[in-house]
Amino acid sequence: MLNIILGSMDLKFIKKKIFIFIKIISTALITSAIGLESWNIYALITNIHVPSSFHPIFWIERFAMICHFIESIIAAFYAPSRQKMPIKYAIYTFFVGTIGLLELFGQEDDC
Repeated sequence: MLNIILGSMDLKFIKKKIFIFIKIISTALITSAIGLESWNIYALITNIHVPSSFHPIFWIERFAMICHFIESIIAAFYAPSRQKMPIKYAIYTFFVGTIGLLELFGQEDDC
């Protein structure tokens, strides 16, 4: 019985650590994607040539940003029902992604 309890505590501890790691990586990648897209827009405005090798990276970052944007809209819509501020939680969810939605709906404690 003690092993089962300790085993689930270890699983929750590991899951919490993984969530923290994903939040850090996701925030860094989304911030980088914003910077990359800003650079691309600047290059278009100033007629600077962007190497074609960057085009697949632009499509990947745009897809990720669209996904995170949709998740942030969902978070903003459901945040008031969970006593959270919609704008604040939408911005948080935009940067951390699905983890923000899991936390909003309380699924991070389920194992």
